[in-house]
Amino acid sequence: MTWIRTVPLEQANGRLRQALEAQMGLYPKEYSQPSDGAGEKDGGIVGSHSLIPAALEHAFSTFGALMSPELPLSRRHHEMIATMVSVTNRCVY
Repeated sequence: MTWIRTVPLEQANGRLRQALEAQMGLYPKEYSQPSDGAGEKDGGIVGSHSLIPAALEHAFSTFGALMSPELPLSRRHHEMIATMVSVTNRCVY
């Protein structure tokens, strides 16, 4: 497993803190709590973007827009799509 230095929210300031807080506000309420300890230690995929705040802001604002509750897909649909993409790409997560 590759190790990537990350900046946790508690240590973030300036543009990084703004980007982290903004991306959290875009997600549906069902995604507000990590499941099965995901992201507790290393911040997960969001944490891996913490060294490039502009990339974090653009990548996750896109994701947040795609997860908008105004769109016709439910969380169940999102999870089914994510599962099929992972299976197709032979991912283990």
